[in-house]
Amino acid sequence: MSRKQMHPTFQKKWVMQLDCRFCGNCVCLRGMKAILLADTSVELYSTDYPPKSGVEQFGETYGTRKCSCKIKDIACLRCGNPVGYKVTLPCKPCLQSCNNGHFYMFHSSAVESMERLDLTGDNLLLWSNLPETLEEEERLRAQYYEDKEECCR
Repeated sequence: MSRKQMHPTFQKKWVMQLDCRFCGNCVCLRGMKAILLADTSVELYSTDYPPKSGVEQFGETYGTRKCSCKIKDIACLRCGNPVGYKVTLPCKPCLQSCNNGHFYMFHSSAVESMERLDLTGDNLLLWSNLPETLEEEERLRAQYYEDKEECCR
């Protein structure tokens, strides 16, 4: 789901960095504080892109107790501890509910979160200001620091 398609409520949320609570490894740079659609008393974090080097799927795909979604666990690549899951096949009720379009979920008990700053370092980064892709985000970050370095010479 692109930023333009995302419900305005989600666009106003802060972008979070998520680190494994067990070893400190960064498992996600594009996290969002969220609630479980099938049980709104459960708080967790989600992301729109699979983390490139922080986590890996493991084990078998299985069903959930609260809905018909199929999920697969994800673990920190550094220490091996489970930190969340990927929704491999969302159920129709979850897809039809108000959702952020994210399929990677992180248990709040397994990660530490920290709000990210925008490229200026002065403001918290909002989802509405986050580039559409990881590659675009990395390109903009490199360009920003290159421009900043040029300015300081």
